[in-house]
This record gives sequence, structure tokens and C-alpha cells, in this order.
Amino acid sequence: MQSKDSKSPELPVPSPNFHAPNNFPPPTHRPTPSPNIPVNNRPSQSIILSPVPQPQRVSVVSPPYHFQAPSKRIHSPDDIRQFHDSESGRNFLGFIVALSESTRGRKISDPCYQSDTVNSIVSILDTLIQWIDDIPPARMASRYGNLSYRIWHAQMVENSDSLMLRFLPEDLHSATVEIVPYFTDSFGNSSRIDYGTGHETNFAAWLYCLAKLGTIKEEDYPAVVVRVFVKYLDLMRKLQLVYCLEPAGSHGVWGLDDYHFLSYIFGSSQLIDHKYLKPKSIHSQDILDNFSNEYLYLSCISFIKKVKKGPFSEHSPLLDDISGVPNWNKVNSGLLKMYKVEVLEKVPIMQHFLFGWLIK
Repeated sequence: MQSKDSKSPELPVPSPNFHAPNNFPPPTHRPTPSPNIPVNNRPSQSIILSPVPQPQRVSVVSPPYHFQAPSKRIHSPDDIRQFHDSESGRNFLGFIVALSESTRGRKISDPCYQSDTVNSIVSILDTLIQWIDDIPPARMASRYGNLSYRIWHAQMVENSDSLMLRFLPEDLHSATVEIVPYFTDSFGNSSRIDYGTGHETNFAAWLYCLAKLGTIKEEDYPAVVVRVFVKYLDLMRKLQLVYCLEPAGSHGVWGLDDYHFLSYIFGSSQLIDHKYLKPKSIHSQDILDNFSNEYLYLSCISFIKKVKKGPFSEHSPLLDDISGVPNWNKVNSGLLKMYKVEVLEKVPIMQHFLFGWLIK
């Protein structure tokens, strides 16, 4: 499914008759989506036709500062368009692309520069993980929504200002009024006891605010992914498993993942130009067992296979389709386009996004 003047899509539009492009050898694994899944729920043609987002440098703010409590501003598709046409909208997405590019070809265990700020953020996330051990789940019969999560969440919110002051320089202490709301909304919703890509996007927005403040610099980007984001993913998986967080706004089987998206973007970038590991390698349990601790993408696939039952092509057909893409570069660029269309341009997700002085 391709327009006459468009290039080969980085991600396939899932189809019961999926085939790899003719100019590449067919993969060993040929995705076979379940025929009883309606095709019209699959990603739209707009993903193929949209341009691949490009990295951008983040401009650091300077005094006088005008920090303010951020608020919700998106209520319609017109508001979405206004944000994406704005400098803030383009720069925020460009920041995510820059993070992705910074980890290209890099394993999680590879040494990288770690600033005091990065180490402090990792320590903060470790603290939040420890609190889960301190607050055991309540005994409940329901599948989702353990009420002990609300205790954990309230403790996180109550301590959020002091957690920020662990790494903010004194002249930026007043920034807590603006950056704390992004932070506290990064770990799920305490009322609904759910978590989804909107909360993950808030974590990215919090990191973007730190970049705007100059506390995270470009030389920190590799560590932001392989140290900070990896630790964030550890925290979120533990929250999901211990407190049974419900997927927020899940697309069902035609979503990429019940909870996450950015981990696939960063993870596919890690694997670009890998000599042996290909997109089809996700179907090898031996590869997952040996490399999921080094590559975010494989880690996500391994986690899904542990928590979901049945054939992979049935419970994760989109990921199954993506495994037929010939190389990781196409997977990465396609996922970036999909993130913009399926997350950052969706009103049900972005209506909860916050805007202040740092993200206008």
C-alpha cells in the first residue's frame, strides 16, 4: 500500500498479504496476522506519507526565567496542528529523534559519559523502585488496578519537589513549579490506576524540560537513553506487574504495545547496522535470551512473550509485521513517523499534555 510518488515505507502497513519489498531477500519469517482481526484497525496510510522526523538541537533558556504551573491546552485536532506547527512542537519531537540517534549502534552495557545530573536521576528512579518494595500490593480479586498503587503514587507526588532539588542548581530551584507536573504524570494515573504512551511522553517531556534548562546536555544523550530511560523502563515494568496497572487508551492487538512506544524507537536505533541481529531475529528465543539485556527492542519483545499467552502473531500482530521489514534503519524511521501520528497527533492522548513556559 504505497502512493505513486512515495518512497518505500519504513514500516509496513499491516496486511494479511504482507510481503517484504522486492529489492530485498524475503525474511525467513513471513508474518501471518490472524485473519479474524479487522484490517481497518491497523495503522493508517498517513504514517507512510508523513516525512521522517529529524533531530533538532535544544536551545537552553536564559534569565529572566518565567516558570509557571503548566496546564492542559489541547482540546481539538486544530490545537494538535497548532502545537506541531509551533517551534516547541517541532523541537520536542526533534529532541526525541536526537535521543534515538545518540544510541545508534550502542549496547546498554557499553561505557558512556555519565554526568552528576544523570547519576542523580538514576538514583531518583532507584528510590521510586525501592518504594514499590516498601508498599506491597493489596490483596484483591480484580485483574487490574491494585489500590496500593495510589499509596505509592501519593508518596511520589509528595516527595517530587525534594527529588528535583537533588540535581537542580540553586538558581533553577524555582523551575520545580513547571517541571514537577511532567514528572508526577510520568508514572501513570492514580485515579484510573492505568499507564500508557501519554505518561511515557510526559517522561520524555520532563527530560526535554531539563534539556531546556541546560541541566541535561547533548553529551548526556546516550546516558539519558541507556541509563535513565532503561531504569525508567525497569520502574514501569515493576509498577505494571506489582500493581497491575491497566493499559491506558490501548489499541488492543493493533497497538504497538500495551504500555510503551519510545523503548522501541530507542531500541531499534541501537540495532541499526548490527551485523547479525535483524528485525526477524525477534522470533528466535535463543537470541532474546542472550541479547535482551543489551538491546531495548529485544527486551520489550522478551517481556511481551513472558506476560502474554498464545501465538505472537495473534497477540502482537503489528510487531509481528514489523519483523518482516528488511533492516533496522527502516524500522526506526517508520516508528518515529508512527509515534508522531499515533501518539503526538491523537487528541485522546495529547489532551492531557501540559504546556507552560518551557513547552509553549
